[in-house]
Amino acid sequence: MRKDVKAWYPTIRKPRWTPPNWLFGPVWTALYAMMGVASHRVASIVGWTSRPLVLYGAQLVLNFLWSPLFFKWHKLGAAAVDITVLLGVVYATIVEFGAVDVLSAQLLVPYLAWSCYATALTYNIWLNN
Repeated sequence: MRKDVKAWYPTIRKPRWTPPNWLFGPVWTALYAMMGVASHRVASIVGWTSRPLVLYGAQLVLNFLWSPLFFKWHKLGAAAVDITVLLGVVYATIVEFGAVDVLSAQLLVPYLAWSCYATALTYNIWLNN
């Protein structure tokens, strides 16, 4: 997939508000750290097989699926659908986490915000390519 990021991604039309490539690593590192802390806090209270953690797992799968859909297979429409569903599952996860531990829910809000931005970016790229 790295090859596709370097060879294919620079050739497609992107909006001027696309972040620079160097920003993705630090942003995702911070988001995954917050997600890890949040999930651990909730799991320590209600367990890893609870509804909040099942939703958390579902959003991780959707999150993971987006990259190959977009970068490897160039299925921009499918990536847009995936990330739209992801938004709903992340929101549901925040609601469920909030019922268990407010801080854990708050730790996921930046992830939801970044995912909203990524959704807009995905749709823009899909519609313009």
